[in-house]
Amino acid sequence: MQNLNAQFEALRQSPTVAMYDRVSALKASGRRIIGLQVGDPDFTTPQPVMDVALKAMQAGLTHYAPSRGFPDLRLAAATKLSRDNGVSYDPQNEILITHGGIHAYYLAMQSILNPGDDVLIPDPSWTTHANMTTMLRGKVIRVPGPAENAFVPYFESWEQALTSRTRAIVLNYPSNPTGAYPTREYLQKLQDFAAEHDLWIVSDEVYENLHYDEKPTSAAAFEGSKERTILVNSLSKTYAMTGWRLGYAIMPEALAERVGLLLTHSIGCTATFTQFAGIEAITSSQEVVEAMVAEYQRRRDRMVAGLNAIPGVRCQVPQGAFYAFPNVKACGVPVRVLASRLLEEANVAVLPGTDFGQFGEGYLRLCYATSLEKIDRALERIAAVM
Repeated sequence: MQNLNAQFEALRQSPTVAMYDRVSALKASGRRIIGLQVGDPDFTTPQPVMDVALKAMQAGLTHYAPSRGFPDLRLAAATKLSRDNGVSYDPQNEILITHGGIHAYYLAMQSILNPGDDVLIPDPSWTTHANMTTMLRGKVIRVPGPAENAFVPYFESWEQALTSRTRAIVLNYPSNPTGAYPTREYLQKLQDFAAEHDLWIVSDEVYENLHYDEKPTSAAAFEGSKERTILVNSLSKTYAMTGWRLGYAIMPEALAERVGLLLTHSIGCTATFTQFAGIEAITSSQEVVEAMVAEYQRRRDRMVAGLNAIPGVRCQVPQGAFYAFPNVKACGVPVRVLASRLLEEANVAVLPGTDFGQFGEGYLRLCYATSLEKIDRALERIAAVM
């Protein structure tokens, strides 16, 4: 084939999507796979949220919406940011509704990167962060987040990674795949670093409400930080709405003007009825979220205890999200081989840590957004293969 975009040669398939497709094919052939590979809540979207969407469709709200999103949803997002994060944003000029968190991240990165710009990304980290940078002709600089520092980069590592072409720092806390997040003091120091070197901070905060310790601090919750910080968020994980594709991006007004143009010329607008569902999710009682988080914590504790009971496996307790990231180096085989064996011999689907960066070697990622029964059966099968 001729005249194709050469940049796409550097892209890699999402490991989560690739494993999902593989598991789906195995299940279709009759294999009973326990899937711990996809970060998709097993809870149903709250019924009141679905009811609002259905009523919106029945009322004929199935046509175009404002490209930036309905004002009421942007106001709900602003209210949420004030309520949960202690940050104030203008819903009219600093918040845009997007087609999921990935779309918000894409728009943010496309608006600030020029070809050849360097982007500092923690390693391990969600693969889309690096792939998106590559797709936009940026250069990924991986900043190691070692296990001995709870998978958060030592601050000196950011300084060592800085180049004259560095344009942005990408954060994702609580982290996919480790569930880790830094202290408020650490983020303040990182903001000071960004200000000193005129860097953007792009903070993917889609897991912010899934935490088991003290609430993580938003990257924008510091004096003067809003002018250089872009927040990416989504309703997918918090409200079990992964298939609804509803997210939002928060940024300075001047940048939002540019991103609004990108939004218009990329998807046009986000689906109308899903936006009304989003208003209901954000503004209604958050008790359903609290109940889901409490259940995730029970599952986390069961998963971590079970992994640590397997000889040769060591697993830190994740602070947030719904992933365990155990150290399996004692098994003596590359984690890609081990993940394949677990699928073929134990019918348990997990992801190798190397899918999240070179410093993921020796680790597996297991998602515990599934029932306790499946977690117990998966642990028995994993132990047998180990």
